[in-house]
Amino acid sequence: MPKKKKVKKVKKVKKVKKVKTKSLSKTVEKKTMVPGQDEKPEIKKIKKQPSEKRIYNIKDFVVYPKHGVGKITSIEKANIGQIDIQFYKILVEKEKLTLTVPINQQSKLRPISSINQINKCISILKTKPKIKRTMWSRRAQEYDQKINSGKIYELAEVVKDLNKNTDIIADQSYSERQLFEKAYDRLKSEFEAVLKVSPEEVQKKWIKP
Repeated sequence: MPKKKKVKKVKKVKKVKKVKTKSLSKTVEKKTMVPGQDEKPEIKKIKKQPSEKRIYNIKDFVVYPKHGVGKITSIEKANIGQIDIQFYKILVEKEKLTLTVPINQQSKLRPISSINQINKCISILKTKPKIKRTMWSRRAQEYDQKINSGKIYELAEVVKDLNKNTDIIADQSYSERQLFEKAYDRLKSEFEAVLKVSPEEVQKKWIKP
């Protein structure tokens, strides 16, 4: 019998795949972009809601803080710098002064007080005056600011605090008397406009100098 030839088993060698490593010079680093990191945030402008304008009519009484009660005598138009401007003509009779106030700048104006506000002023005038120990120069400045604020309650407080209820001039300094008369006249003129009475009646019934 012929001898069987031994077949040598050949071990299979696993081929190792070569992984090509990219050189560092060729690698490109990708920067992670954070949204909004370099870009400035967009600021949206919020449009202001247009404020409602109060429309005054001719013969209406209004209060201009630095001059007191005035009466609208006319509503006129003018062309200034190629812009049409509408404005009020206001007569301040106490000061013999005519004001020109553009309608688009009427925030300084206010309507005259209501009956309820007048009644509150009367109650303020009946209270005891506040005695302040501060220097007169500082108090005078505070009183002047209150007078020019155009607020009727603050006018009433100045009249109440500075009203000495006396005819003796020595009891009041010249500047004190001036501030009192300024506040008193403005308050009295608003009482007249609201209550539709004469200056004498206001002085007799409600505000006594």
